[in-house]
Amino acid sequence: MTSMQLFAVAGLPSIQPGDDVASLIVARLAAAGEALHPGDILVIAQKIISKAEGRLVRLADVQPSALALELSATVGKDPRVIQVVLDDSNEVLRVRRGLLVVEQRSGWVCANAGVDRSNVQADDAGEHLALLPADADASADALRARLAALTGVTPAVIINDSHGRAWRIGTVGTAIGCAGLPPIWNQRGLHDLFGYELVSSEECIADELAAAASLLMGQSDEARPVVVIRGYVPPSLPPAPARAIQRPASHDAFR
Repeated sequence: MTSMQLFAVAGLPSIQPGDDVASLIVARLAAAGEALHPGDILVIAQKIISKAEGRLVRLADVQPSALALELSATVGKDPRVIQVVLDDSNEVLRVRRGLLVVEQRSGWVCANAGVDRSNVQADDAGEHLALLPADADASADALRARLAALTGVTPAVIINDSHGRAWRIGTVGTAIGCAGLPPIWNQRGLHDLFGYELVSSEECIADELAAAASLLMGQSDEARPVVVIRGYVPPSLPPAPARAIQRPASHDAFR
């Protein structure tokens, strides 16, 4: 493999709870004269999966706890938002002004448990917050199966979210759900150009593909939440869920 193609699926409507995301993707591809090909990889923004699955919380319904009020004073965020973050977290890891880093219920270490209000439309009842999917790997697997039923083609599916990094400025697309693809390529035992054996090299394929797709998706009002990657040839390894990426806490030197 020396090249691959990425293109966004244009014209998707604003997703509502209960929407059939796979059908919408297939319809928009057809409208553009496109169709899924064998070997395609779909990278899908977490936000539209969360919306379709109804992973939304109405802010007006949230009653902050004493802990949420305490953390709010430090972080400087609405205590109701803090409460939503706590409700979807296993553990609070770091707290400072403007930052609340937690282990989200699915095991992802990220700011605010991925709770977000961007691109979530308010209604007559007020603002809503979107949570991460309850199980993004299961969401990716279900979407893959639905696409196969509709088209006869079974693409790999990555659900991505924008995460920051502890030692670098800026967010990047990160895989939080994966189906039909090996997310990690353990290259230990392979050799470099000069014959030296690799002893610690592990390539996070799913994150690299998610980050590439995020360049097309954008971060604000681009309205391009689905990207097709065509031409990538993964290593001959069994597929695995995105949770395989998570480093166990016992191996985390910075926890």
